[in-house]
Amino acid sequence: MKLKEINRTAIQAWSPAPQHPIYLAAGTSAQQLDASFSTSASLEIFELDLADPTLAMKSCGSFSSPHRYHKLVWGPHGIEDQSLPSGVLIAGGENGNIILYDASRIIAGDGEVIISQSEKHTGAVRALDVNSSQTNLVASGGNESEIYIWDLNNFSSPMTPGPKTQPLEDISCVAWNKQVQHILASASPSGKASVWDLRKNDLIIKVSDHSNRMHCSGLAWNPEVATQLVLASEDDRMPVIQMWDLRFATSPLKVLESHTRGVLAIAWSEADPELLLSCGKDNRILCWNPNTAEVLYELPTSTQWCFDIQWCPRNPAVLSAAAFDGRISIYSIMGGSNDNASTLQAEQLSSSFGNMDPFGTGKTLPPLQLPPTAPSQSTVTPLKKPPKWICRPVGASFAFGGKLVTLDNIKPAAQQPQQTAAHVVHISQVVTETDFLDRSNRLQETLTAGHFLEYCQTKIEAARSEFEKTVWSFLKVNFEEDARGKYLDLLGYKKEELALKIASALEQNCKSDEDDVAEKKGSVEEEEEEEPPAAETSDLDQIPFEEEEEEEEAAAEETSITDITPAPSDTVNLEASQDADGLITQALLTGDYEAAVNLCLHQNRMADGIILAIAGGPELLAKTQKKYFSKTQSKISKLISAVVMKDWLDVLETCELQSWKEALAAVMTYAKPDEFSSLCGVLGSRLEAADDTALQAQACLCYICAGSVEPLVAHWVRAQDSCGPLALQELVEKVVVLQRAVLRAQGGVSPDTGALLAEKMNQYASLLASQGSLHTAISYLPTNTQQVAVHHLRDRLSRALGHHQQSEVMQTHTAPAPPQVPVQPAAHTQYHPQVESCAPGFGLQSPVSASAPFMISQQYQRPQNGWNDPPAINRAPKKKKMPETFTPPAPITAPIMTPLGDPQAPQQGPDHPVGPATFSPIQQQPLGPPGRNPSMPQGNMEGAPGAPIGDVIKSIPTEKITKKPIPEEHLVLKNTFEGLIQKCLAAASDPQTKRKLDDAHKRLEYLYDKLREQTLSPAIISGLHSMARSIECRCYSDGLNIHTHIVSSSNFSETSAFMPILKVVLTQANKLAV
Repeated sequence: MKLKEINRTAIQAWSPAPQHPIYLAAGTSAQQLDASFSTSASLEIFELDLADPTLAMKSCGSFSSPHRYHKLVWGPHGIEDQSLPSGVLIAGGENGNIILYDASRIIAGDGEVIISQSEKHTGAVRALDVNSSQTNLVASGGNESEIYIWDLNNFSSPMTPGPKTQPLEDISCVAWNKQVQHILASASPSGKASVWDLRKNDLIIKVSDHSNRMHCSGLAWNPEVATQLVLASEDDRMPVIQMWDLRFATSPLKVLESHTRGVLAIAWSEADPELLLSCGKDNRILCWNPNTAEVLYELPTSTQWCFDIQWCPRNPAVLSAAAFDGRISIYSIMGGSNDNASTLQAEQLSSSFGNMDPFGTGKTLPPLQLPPTAPSQSTVTPLKKPPKWICRPVGASFAFGGKLVTLDNIKPAAQQPQQTAAHVVHISQVVTETDFLDRSNRLQETLTAGHFLEYCQTKIEAARSEFEKTVWSFLKVNFEEDARGKYLDLLGYKKEELALKIASALEQNCKSDEDDVAEKKGSVEEEEEEEPPAAETSDLDQIPFEEEEEEEEAAAEETSITDITPAPSDTVNLEASQDADGLITQALLTGDYEAAVNLCLHQNRMADGIILAIAGGPELLAKTQKKYFSKTQSKISKLISAVVMKDWLDVLETCELQSWKEALAAVMTYAKPDEFSSLCGVLGSRLEAADDTALQAQACLCYICAGSVEPLVAHWVRAQDSCGPLALQELVEKVVVLQRAVLRAQGGVSPDTGALLAEKMNQYASLLASQGSLHTAISYLPTNTQQVAVHHLRDRLSRALGHHQQSEVMQTHTAPAPPQVPVQPAAHTQYHPQVESCAPGFGLQSPVSASAPFMISQQYQRPQNGWNDPPAINRAPKKKKMPETFTPPAPITAPIMTPLGDPQAPQQGPDHPVGPATFSPIQQQPLGPPGRNPSMPQGNMEGAPGAPIGDVIKSIPTEKITKKPIPEEHLVLKNTFEGLIQKCLAAASDPQTKRKLDDAHKRLEYLYDKLREQTLSPAIISGLHSMARSIECRCYSDGLNIHTHIVSSSNFSETSAFMPILKVVLTQANKLAV
């Protein structure tokens, strides 16, 4: 693709790599004239601005020169120390002069731009090159074998590399070695190249072609291999580029032959040694791979010769070509289209005239209408290989499951540059959270063994805070007997200690009461001694005084307090008076308990009312209790009411949150099993909604007692500051232990998984998967959830573990089996550990070599029988192998008259293999060959012509021969191969392909027979398992390579019966991309 264009008949030089922005210097070329026949000369510098869509390049500076130039180079000397900010331009003139220009002054427009100049050469200077290792050294070549080495720091006194070569001739090109700084090469039009060693100051080797027809127009060293160089010939009789290696200098190492006329210039890319540019008299610019002599790219050029071509040092994809048509074109080898550039050029031309008539007729012109251009039919072939600068020298990528995939492009050895080096891909497991994995493994061991008590005790001992210790203590109680009693102990209510406290309090109360009674009795006796004699008041003995009644009542109360039983009365007063006692008496006499209770409560005689309510039945007792509690107000009346009425919800909703322990203890003691969880949840919700942070933390204890997993997770999410791996591990430990406790309490019924818990378990499983614990991760994913993220992660884990492919095989291959097929145990549900060694997305183990051990030339030719032909009949006298169920052929006695699809006809022929019930593809009618009567026996009938068939077939009893089962370690081969065939059948639309696959399925029975008899060699068995693993990873090309290796390294007679079948199946699978 052309990027820019300069209309100059000039030679060119790119700015060095350290210079930015990128500049291109153009100096008027010697011995060339433009269309104006101008004899003036100039040196211009243009800026490469790829953001500008136009083809024109911006001129940054110009210098009118009295000289024309044969060669122009731009060196980086002075950029590093900023003595020459843009480097130095070195020009070779036509009169033997070498001129040094300060590029920064040309760009700035200064008048004094020449640094120094010399006229040491006697003829035109056609060759210049700057040493890439020592940028102050410049080599120049002129007439009469003159080669000078210039030091830019001391330009006045050049040196020579050695004595002049004989015979004397012009020097057409010089080039410094890219690896060894003191090696210089020069070439002359006679076709000879000379290599100089500046340390020895002598010529060390000459390189020339024996044909003597090489006219050297270009010379370039290999950027990486120090002993290799290329020579270009401009002779039309020999338009070649020769690649020489100085270690074998007797003949060229490679000859690049695609030009039809002489090659004028070459340029070897320093960014990619496998890219070599050449331009010739055939108007072509070619990009070669010199190691393979292959043309990688041809640039679209004009009909003029290009006499100079150069790579851009800073942008390796850009190159410039100077042609004899007076243009310097800038190209990119990365492709693209520049159609918009021509459109912009046309619009610019139209806008310069406006709407005015340029010919003065006074008429305005209509807007320019460009004719629609047909799309170009000439397509530019893209570069056949990616250039080295866009290839990653090293790379790393994280894969699912904590896998780190790394690659490095090994630099080829200098001795064998033409060979492609093996590319190695390393797959390693990365573990960043070791503590997290250790704790997760301990939890998994506990879940497997069921030792939850020991686990909780370990967590209690390792707890760093008192609250953490309390949490694990509550969790531990769930796995002990009498969980509620243990909960009360943890809350500080131990029954033994409480009984001792109550007994001690009762003893103290009894002693104080006895002391009070003794004091009262002493005072009463003293008063009686002071009273007058009783005879004086005998007539008033029967009149009770209120004071005496009060004293008697007080005495009665005192005796009741001190448990002194009053003397029973001899008579019962049943008189029904009209006072309160009389009304109560009447109500009791008539059996009206409710009225009597109401009267007692009205008279505030609570004890009498409650005793009567007990006699009146439970309904009356409940009403009485409610009335009693509504009238009584004390500190513990609410508690007594809840104990009696069993209304704990009201207590939990109204109690002081500071007394949450007491409330939880009451629930532990009195709540029914069916309401215990909900009551603990109510208290937990209240605590969580409290303003006090300390109370909020206690909510999780209530949720643990309730067995409420989802609220516990929600509380943790709100209370947790960070969501690191260890914090998540702590949550999962508590949740999983609590889940097991709930499962144990509910008798094995798994609780439902809420959305938040599913999200956290999905996050935990993802973290485990990222550390490589795939089996553990999939075990933590909840099954009773509809979250899409959980299902996605389960699918990825199943694929990574190989379960997904096996489940697909089971679902795809399951078909209804006829009754006559004996059912064998299905092998599809077994998981084979070999699958795990194959990383997802990578078909090989770590490290993986692109040149696999089975990369051997595929020279094997399969047998010449067609895929629909019957297998070759072995008429040797050895015993014939029998299928699993075999019906001997019957003689043919009559034409076949059974209609198609007759249900009475047998559905399975004798040479149909009988597999597991979950995998019987031959029983699917659409997969059979078209046109075959399903009622016909499908065996190999070799009866005599005219032999009877028909009803005689049904009259012969069926003889069944059961084969030995395939060994379990080889069942994976059968499952994999048959599963691949079924996938191909499902994806194939061509009937011929389906017939091939159907026939392949039948003929694979030969392989299964050999597996049953265990007659295959260990090498073949190992190769078949490797092939199965590559199929499971969908790396069919690797499977074909393994197939080729097996065939080429084994006995043909041992594998000829089944290996061609496997090759066809693998080829079809690769073609169908199943």
